[in-house]
Amino acid sequence: MNDERRRELGDSDAPVEDEIHESFTAIVEEGAERLQRTTRVVLTTGFAGGLEIGLGVMGYLAVLHETDSHLLAGLAFSVGLIALYLAHSELFTENFLLPITALIAREGTVGQLVRLWVGTLLSNLAGGWLFMWLVVQAFPQWHTVLEESARHYVDAPFGLQTAVLAVIGGSTITLVTRMQQGTDSDPAKIVAAVVGGFLLSGLQLFHSILDSLLVFGAIQAGSSITYGQWLAWFGYTLLFNVIGGVVLVTALRLVRTADLLQRRRHDGTGTGTGTAS
Repeated sequence: MNDERRRELGDSDAPVEDEIHESFTAIVEEGAERLQRTTRVVLTTGFAGGLEIGLGVMGYLAVLHETDSHLLAGLAFSVGLIALYLAHSELFTENFLLPITALIAREGTVGQLVRLWVGTLLSNLAGGWLFMWLVVQAFPQWHTVLEESARHYVDAPFGLQTAVLAVIGGSTITLVTRMQQGTDSDPAKIVAAVVGGFLLSGLQLFHSILDSLLVFGAIQAGSSITYGQWLAWFGYTLLFNVIGGVVLVTALRLVRTADLLQRRRHDGTGTGTGTAS
């Protein structure tokens, strides 16, 4: 089907399906909004995201302690992703598809993207660390399962398997963002969050933020795990999370909407402006 015939069949004159065009517009607009945030908003949103993903980790530990089933615990963890969506907070790994698309559409700058990434990452970790301290004090009976969960990650030798687990982890959370942007239905968006939570935690994929909370909790509970061990694991996990989210999901989406990006850049609708504070 050529572009002319597609335009005749669709409601818009865009060279893609109407659903893709609408989704693209929503992605660019929300991505631009994230890029234009002030430093204060970036940090508070990320800190709240760290607290809220901690709710999911708390649910995960509760179910794992009672059932010893990672699959059931993964379903419980989805509480954290649902909280992120409903409370309009976010994780660092959710900031690939939307802001990168907005950047390429000239709705922001590289400096704004770096600020968004660094600010969200650090504030996610800070909020998560604080929440895990509260969890450790409130539920001392979980200390053993907490250390076992943390050691699954920090004791894993770096190699092809761990790298791929991190790539899949990054692509999974980015795909959740993509699915949520593809529908206006809140129930459907919550289903996407449940699916993502199940896959991330139930299959023990490597995720730089989520799993860091488990390691923080184990350290706070008196485990012999050190922050140096966490940092060594965190470094490569973060890198491969980014590769998974950017290459496997975001890049393919950019190729799919290349015509729309070109039209938007040509029309000059992107501002490419914004101030940091």
